[in-house]
Amino acid sequence: MQLVFKEIFTAFMVLFAVIDIIGNIPIIIDLRKKVGHIQSEKASLIAGGIMIIFLFLGKSILNLIGIDVNSFAIAGAFILFFIALEMILGITLYKEEENNVMTASIFPLAFPLIAGPGSLTTLLSLRAEFRVENIIIAIILNVLVIFIVLKTSKKIERFLGSNGISIIRKVFGVILLAIAVKLFAVNIKILFN
Repeated sequence: MQLVFKEIFTAFMVLFAVIDIIGNIPIIIDLRKKVGHIQSEKASLIAGGIMIIFLFLGKSILNLIGIDVNSFAIAGAFILFFIALEMILGITLYKEEENNVMTASIFPLAFPLIAGPGSLTTLLSLRAEFRVENIIIAIILNVLVIFIVLKTSKKIERFLGSNGISIIRKVFGVILLAIAVKLFAVNIKILFN
């Protein structure tokens, strides 16, 4: 086991930007208004479990269908690119379905809002570049942040205001865009060598 702080920090920041829990505070507040109560612990643990399971089984599934991790990482770079565009430009490319009131903590909160297509693709993209133990620590740190944000979402919204949330969302969008370009460049180089 080799823990590398730089890998943990980078993986944490990439996942944090993709999950965009701060940018999703308005959605979380709206969900709380609709269903009354969100089980923060349940949503966080289920999202973390989905991400860790996918981190291990995702590669096997890819091998089963004959796709290498670098090709998947390039596809992931495109998804990250479009998520970043959504964050920066304030547009919606992916429309989510209406939620079921009884299962709001699991769907749409844990999946697909937190552990959605973007974060799952990102995990396999990160796996192509970083060690698994560093990614797991990054996932756990993100789950802790998600839990704290879910528990304190009303206070955070009042503190940041709508302009503050919008600015943070755009800043993380630019960071995510740069990460997507790097991910694409590194993996395309590996594929053609």
